[in-house]
Amino acid sequence: MEPLTWTGTLSGLNVAFFAVVVALALSVVARMFFAVFGPAAARPGVNSDGTLTGPVGVSGVLSKAVRYSFFALATLVLIYVLGGVILGTRAGIVGGLARNMLPVWIALIVLFAVSITFKRKLGLYGKLFDSTIGMIGFALVMFWVFTGIMGGAFDMLITHDPLSQFPGMKNKLPGTPLSGAGEQDYQWFLLGGDNLARDVFSRLIKGAWIVVKIAPMATLFAFMVGITLGLPAGYYSGRLDTFLSFLANLILAFPVILLFYLLVTPEIVATGIPNFMAAVLFAFPIIFCAVLLNARYFTQPALRTPLLIVVLGGLVWTYLALISNNGSIVANDSYRIPGLPAAVDWIDMGSGLLTVFVAVVFVNAPTVFRIVRGLALDIKTRDYVAAAQTRGEGPWYIMLWEILPNARGPLIVDFCLRIGYTTILLGTLGFFGLGLESESPDWGTTINSGRQLLSIYPHAAMAPAFALMTLVLGLNLLADGLREESLRD
Repeated sequence: MEPLTWTGTLSGLNVAFFAVVVALALSVVARMFFAVFGPAAARPGVNSDGTLTGPVGVSGVLSKAVRYSFFALATLVLIYVLGGVILGTRAGIVGGLARNMLPVWIALIVLFAVSITFKRKLGLYGKLFDSTIGMIGFALVMFWVFTGIMGGAFDMLITHDPLSQFPGMKNKLPGTPLSGAGEQDYQWFLLGGDNLARDVFSRLIKGAWIVVKIAPMATLFAFMVGITLGLPAGYYSGRLDTFLSFLANLILAFPVILLFYLLVTPEIVATGIPNFMAAVLFAFPIIFCAVLLNARYFTQPALRTPLLIVVLGGLVWTYLALISNNGSIVANDSYRIPGLPAAVDWIDMGSGLLTVFVAVVFVNAPTVFRIVRGLALDIKTRDYVAAAQTRGEGPWYIMLWEILPNARGPLIVDFCLRIGYTTILLGTLGFFGLGLESESPDWGTTINSGRQLLSIYPHAAMAPAFALMTLVLGLNLLADGLREESLRD
């Protein structure tokens, strides 16, 4: 069986593709150069009503060149994908990848079709589809979210076992046929093999699931901690603000990498410190939801009490499942603190994953605290807050139902950016071999294992590095789109 080329029967499009890429790069560079060094009269200005004037002359021509080149590139990429889905491996490696990712393409099409159809009824999320940058970022993010869920959780996309070694496939290039493949086996390593003869493509898909599991949830937990502490610090000020701000600044004074290294080293893990930190930090979502519901339904005890029982019961069960591992919250040579029995421990979070999760929450929470505190200090002086105080509303009602909703724009933008930071931190931890197991297919560990032969066999490290770059780029573009739309809100 012959190795696959990159584009197979679609190779006739390659010349046009590279020409469009060069044209786009040159037009972007020329547009940036002319915007900085060109005549001031030709640059975008500001009208009397505050809107931007469009670029004129050469600048306008370059702007159109950038736009048309981008649309031409998007069209060619779409042709490659559609051709690959139809032709499969006859369209080479690109075709094999496109065919394997068919469930992801379908999910993206359905999501965008439904979202665009009902965007006027979906608030800020719907307004995102009025922003080209926001839609591109959202598409990149959701591509990896669907890839992680479908490929990692349900094994719909992977072609081989990501931990298995295949004889004769060590450091093989992308498109190499699988030696000794049976009828039930996928016939190629689409993105090649690594230095341990494992399928790079399958490890890339499984690595996406690790990022999708940890990064958003760890960021959400960090926001719960930051909001729960930042709102009262900004609203009450005084000694409470001074004390909490001092703790936040104390944590932020440590270099992030050093703090991560200290938290995930085996000696620190053996003491049970990360487990105790998890028990404290993971309690904040319970506190947040309890205060939120109590403040909202305080005047309706008939609804509030059963609602709190149901919600807090589920949250406490989830909390105990998160911090318990093999029936224990902490277990070492000195002592053991029992946790949930294995029969009801429905969240399987190993000690390495728990430690990484705690480290990410601990590092991000102080920054979120400072953002929320600053927003609360500003918003509490607004007239609608004074009106709520005059009506006799309680402090937590004002904080959670008056201040927090009016701070949602900056917080949503920061949430997207912080997921990107968390993704980079996870990659950094994996690259240095900290926290997760050495055989983990997470992108950082995969990049680290492939970097040793980067000059000879770059594919093993370049594939996860490209995935990491596109996900973070998508999160940044999504944040830009949300910021743009929130300013109009």
